[in-house]
Parts: sequence; C-alpha cells; structure tokens
Amino acid sequence: MPSMNQPSVRAPEFPEGLDWINTGGRALTLADFRGKILLLDFWTYG
Repeated sequence: MPSMNQPSVRAPEFPEGLDWINTGGRALTLADFRGKILLLDFWTYG
C-alpha cells in the first residue's frame, strides 16, 4: 500500500528540446512546480 506522502505513479521529466512559450527561453522541469497545482494545456500551433 503506498504511503499518503508518496505518489503511486511518478511523472516523467519533460523531454529535451521542447519549445517553451512565455518562459523567457528557460526550459522548465517538474521540480519547478513541486508543491504547486499544475495545469497542462496541450495544443499545437503552426
């Protein structure tokens, strides 16, 4: 049985080479969002 403090499934890190928008050119990591609620909106542009 998983502990209440440990997630039962871990999210993988973001892959290298993603095009980040509105980050000032800085690549983000999951650690940047630790302890925060995160909503990911997946869409395409072109």
